[in-house]
Amino acid sequence: MEVTKTDIEGLLVLKPRIFEDDRGYFFESYNSILFKSLGVNHNFMQDNESSSKKMVLRGLHFQSPPFAQGKLVRVVLGKVLDVAVDIRKNSSTYGKHFAIELSAENKTLFWIPPGFAHGFVSLEDNTIFSYKCTQVYDTASEQCLLWNDADININWGVSNPLVSAKDQEGVNFKNFVSPF
Repeated sequence: MEVTKTDIEGLLVLKPRIFEDDRGYFFESYNSILFKSLGVNHNFMQDNESSSKKMVLRGLHFQSPPFAQGKLVRVVLGKVLDVAVDIRKNSSTYGKHFAIELSAENKTLFWIPPGFAHGFVSLEDNTIFSYKCTQVYDTASEQCLLWNDADININWGVSNPLVSAKDQEGVNFKNFVSPF
């Protein structure tokens, strides 16, 4: 697996080795020994999958400690622009974001450790997004930053995305008090 560190400490882009032939393909999407060698010493406790129509934007979500989640994400079908925002208040990249296109075609995986808000916009109909999470979902710990906050300034690459009412009510970054 090819591992690329981003400009934001902790975020990893992983490109698996793909074995293809006339039958199809095979790749390893997770290996605990590899992840431990990269300093990712979390156990995954929950897997999630979502399906989205084109232009659906989900995020920017995170859970507060003690239910903070690290996420290993990938696209099974379709394509997304995936975004992680650093919300670790002592980080030199606090408030900065990293965006990457994930697709069924490129089979790229993205590791987002605890301490990041996360979101994505679906770029194709019937996109299936998969998450491995290091903590279980806890409703009381869930928080959301406003997806179109000017201070974060994410270029989602789409106009008028479909956003849930809950995500429309996310917190503005300048009013945000990070629990990390």
